[in-house]
Amino acid sequence: MRTFFFTAGLLISLSPLCMAGQIYKWVDAQGVTHFDAQPPPGQEPTLVVTPAPPVGKPDTPTRSNVIGDQRAIDTKVKKQVAEQQAQLKVFCEQARTNLAQLQNNPRLREDVEGEMRRLTDQQRQERITEAQKQIAKNCM
Repeated sequence: MRTFFFTAGLLISLSPLCMAGQIYKWVDAQGVTHFDAQPPPGQEPTLVVTPAPPVGKPDTPTRSNVIGDQRAIDTKVKKQVAEQQAQLKVFCEQARTNLAQLQNNPRLREDVEGEMRRLTDQQRQERITEAQKQIAKNCM
């Protein structure tokens, strides 16, 4: 069993050396172009020069690069979602506080152009309704 694995490993390790052979190109009497690893007898072949493999960083992303990029994107999105949830929590707390003030205090005043004016009952009810809608929409 060990010899089988040793032989298989040896063949696999030597297989790239077999693929690095020369390639010949020639045209026969009928005008058909042929490619082969052996030059034809009696004809003048052209040696096909294959480009060398690129050295250095590959152009295509590797699986580990893609996974690393995806993790960075996931982390960024999770951070954005957490910030949005924190902002929404602050908004909901303020909206509930404002609603409680509107419901419990009938004598509210607001600053209009530097002048303090009291809210009418109709204005107060409109603001209560609006605050309830915002809370129902965003804070449940």
